[in-house]
Amino acid sequence: MPDVYEEIRKGEKGAWISIVTYLVLSAFKIICGYLLFSSALLADGFNNLTDIMASVAVLIGLRISQKPPDSDHAYGHFRAETVAALVASFIMAAVGLQVLIEAVRSIFEGNKQEPHVMGVAVAVISAVVMLGVYQYNRRLAREINNQALMAAAKDNLSDAMVSIGAAIGIIGSQFGLPWLDTVAAILVGLLICRTAWEIFRDSTHTLTDGFDEHQLSDLRSTIARTPGVEGIRDVKARVHGNYVLVDVVIEVNPDLSLIEGHRISDKIEERMKKAHNIMHVHVHVEPSGVK
Repeated sequence: MPDVYEEIRKGEKGAWISIVTYLVLSAFKIICGYLLFSSALLADGFNNLTDIMASVAVLIGLRISQKPPDSDHAYGHFRAETVAALVASFIMAAVGLQVLIEAVRSIFEGNKQEPHVMGVAVAVISAVVMLGVYQYNRRLAREINNQALMAAAKDNLSDAMVSIGAAIGIIGSQFGLPWLDTVAAILVGLLICRTAWEIFRDSTHTLTDGFDEHQLSDLRSTIARTPGVEGIRDVKARVHGNYVLVDVVIEVNPDLSLIEGHRISDKIEERMKKAHNIMHVHVHVEPSGVK
């Protein structure tokens, strides 16, 4: 278990990098958006402000998940990171809707001033920076198998795409299509909402003990191939933070001794750890042919 906590502490580094990057980029894009008359840059900048809150929520979740097991949390506090990802999705959805409302409102205001071409450089620089942060957080999230940090990485990628969209909108406005910048802002809002929905969907699926059927099939196959296992009556799995809990009921030869049944259980645990990196497996042994 200490190794698990160490991995979570590594995840904090990614959250801090996101927070600092968003602080700098949000200020940069909001100021440039006002100076260069770009609603797309403004929308992107305000999106980054909410990303700060979302990253802070992820950081808090990672901190809470490091608390050791206690009388009320026998399996530890690892699901705090999933709750943090859920909170982040709510924040992102609220801002996405606000961006959409403001962008649609600007369509009916009229007399929209053409954004300055320098806004393209601002958007491209922001996109490159966020792609770098995305690559770092995605790699780290996969390395430590951390759902909250992966949610933050998805947010990073979304922000990079948003900046690219803003650049496209500004370029289009230079060719006599100033409304294209507003359209880009609408696309920004839609992209924010879509990312929020994806994170919400994944988080709620995990919190309600949902588990991927294909992965469960792989687990069942590994157990079934363990020497001594004659059948599998039931197998369940759920995600708990950055690791998986598995409960399985196996059938063995009824003539086996208790010690031999125990050895089969140990073998299953070893194979699950080696093949799927699953640290906790609860094995219940039943005699085959007995209902």
